[in-house]
Amino acid sequence: MTTRNRGREASDDRLFGELPMQKKLKAAAKDMLYLLSHGYAEKSSVQLVGNRYKLNARQQRALHGMSCSEQQIVIRNKKKVMPKMLKGQTIAIDGFNLLIILESALSEAYIFKGLDGYYRDVSGVHGTYKRVQKTEEALLIIGNTLVSGVHWYFDAPVSNSGRLKTTLRELAEQHHFFWKIDLVNNPDKELASSEHIVVSSDAWILDRAQKNTNLVAYLIDHYIQKANIICAE
Repeated sequence: MTTRNRGREASDDRLFGELPMQKKLKAAAKDMLYLLSHGYAEKSSVQLVGNRYKLNARQQRALHGMSCSEQQIVIRNKKKVMPKMLKGQTIAIDGFNLLIILESALSEAYIFKGLDGYYRDVSGVHGTYKRVQKTEEALLIIGNTLVSGVHWYFDAPVSNSGRLKTTLRELAEQHHFFWKIDLVNNPDKELASSEHIVVSSDAWILDRAQKNTNLVAYLIDHYIQKANIICAE
């Protein structure tokens, strides 16, 4: 049994936990909103604003997740389906995206609520997925919440994705979850073109999917009381 947690580093309380730093991140997110809404490139905007507020690489990664343009907010909200409307619908899940954010929240890592209302973290797969102490708990929260058909998409090239698929299949059989689990080379493309309601906080997918639902926010708000949330506004 693994004892590792997800997403939290020793320096994070200093980088994100103190009120002055949280205010600085909010101010930086507002600057990003202006720049992105006026057509400035995302990468250069993060560097420019990050340098202005003296943010290190990890803080800039958080800022990137919290930021978007006014146009993106409109697009994402227009296609959003409220969680209470999911009954009877097929849900297409960006597997690593959803699972890792919930694992991080359950591990009391810092989670960042963007200007678009979607929650993101600063951890990631980096080519290899490693199961953590909160993995099964996160999966059970999802399974007990989504009672309709669920189609999971995971990145096939990521190491241990096959092992994770086995874990999900066994859990689904044990708890009678209606899960379909696929490993694909490019889940982003599959999700962006899906006719079903998509669960992801990935900006590229959200801007292209036909329909989305902010499931991460719903699950964290309702089931993870100790989540450390930093809001962009």
